[in-house]
Amino acid sequence: MGKKIVILQSSYIPWKGYFDLMNIADVFVIYDEVEFSKNDWRNRNRIKTSQGVQWLTIPVKLKGKSHHYISDIQISYEKWNIKHWKTIQSNYGKAAFFTDNKEWLSELYNNCTFKYLSEINFHFLNAIRQKLGITTPLIWSSDLNLSGDRNEKLINICKMLNGTEYISGPSAKGYLDTELFEKHNISVKWMDYSGYPQYNQLYGPFEHGVSILDLILNEGDRAPNFMKSFTY
Repeated sequence: MGKKIVILQSSYIPWKGYFDLMNIADVFVIYDEVEFSKNDWRNRNRIKTSQGVQWLTIPVKLKGKSHHYISDIQISYEKWNIKHWKTIQSNYGKAAFFTDNKEWLSELYNNCTFKYLSEINFHFLNAIRQKLGITTPLIWSSDLNLSGDRNEKLINICKMLNGTEYISGPSAKGYLDTELFEKHNISVKWMDYSGYPQYNQLYGPFEHGVSILDLILNEGDRAPNFMKSFTY
């Protein structure tokens, strides 16, 4: 039987839509053998604060203007994790389920001593996946020995994993060659991020585009009730 495949670059404590894609997949592929883009989601994400939305950014080393794969990116400040945890504590200390998750999240940050961004992101992705009850296996694209151009690599991943359906976020519509996928008997489906319900959230106007930690700390075990893949 064919599988549903999702292929995404790793992100730092990403928003709920990232984990919805993970949950609907049969296999989730972390695709970090691609160029690192500055001011993107690879090494940063957003949280709510009393002063508005704030970025949490992992400082990384970038040498010159040369191209860097995400998998090669190293951190530039070892105590970034301590700083981020203190920021989360100060802004979510009054969240309804902060106390319930404090030990889990504290250990997650304090034990995050990895040197490479991909390792850091996996550390959080895997822990949050388990917290949400997502059982989809995570694999690295680097283990698949890929070749070809951008579309061909994605198709080859699907074929190697017995995938017959490729599920993508809508941002890929600008470059994905859906006809080529169909020639290889792989259907392309687009994730719909519209219609998310609001949940109890601190600090003013509701904001969907923040880290999944916002949902977990505000709703606890009820977090999946506000995610599309668990309710549809």
